[in-house]
Amino acid sequence: MLTGGLLLSAAACGGDGKSGDGASSAPAGGGAPTSSAAMADKPFGSGCSTVPDSGKGSFSGMAQDPVATAASNNPVLSTLVTAVKKAGLVDTLNSAQNLTVFAPTNDAFAKIPKKTLNKVLADKKTLSSILTYHVVGQKVPPSGLTSGSFKTLQGGMVHTSGSGESYKVNDANVVCGDVQTANATVYIIDSVLMPKK
Repeated sequence: MLTGGLLLSAAACGGDGKSGDGASSAPAGGGAPTSSAAMADKPFGSGCSTVPDSGKGSFSGMAQDPVATAASNNPVLSTLVTAVKKAGLVDTLNSAQNLTVFAPTNDAFAKIPKKTLNKVLADKKTLSSILTYHVVGQKVPPSGLTSGSFKTLQGGMVHTSGSGESYKVNDANVVCGDVQTANATVYIIDSVLMPKK
């Protein structure tokens, strides 16, 4: 409950932080407005081929639902959805507006030793901290990822870099970027981000 309230508060205030200034100035400095505009229209990345072509889990289907619901319809994100449910964050994520979510794939979670993952899934406080570290309280377009630092709802910072269709969030690679849901921009990533203690 407390975490949910904090998440909503952070989401409501997220657009006023310094990271918003950096993100909004990044597109102005971009050298190729045409490609940025084209990328804004369509998800990009090699991992996009794993997203269903039709139905609720497709790109058009996900765009109709808030982020937690949209993720639950995408088979590539089933472990993340289980974690979000265990942390009690479904309603909070669905009701917040203008989020960016860095969503680890099932394969990303599979990199974590099973014993460690089970321990984290059973610890709601730690799990909530890890999951909210994957969420930024503002929508970040691909052009904003070129060289950015963003405060997460957990309170820590994530750092992004890259260009074109190749971006990193900390040490994770974006495998499918600029996926739109009703209330968030989603970047599907190949590793789970761990906040610093």
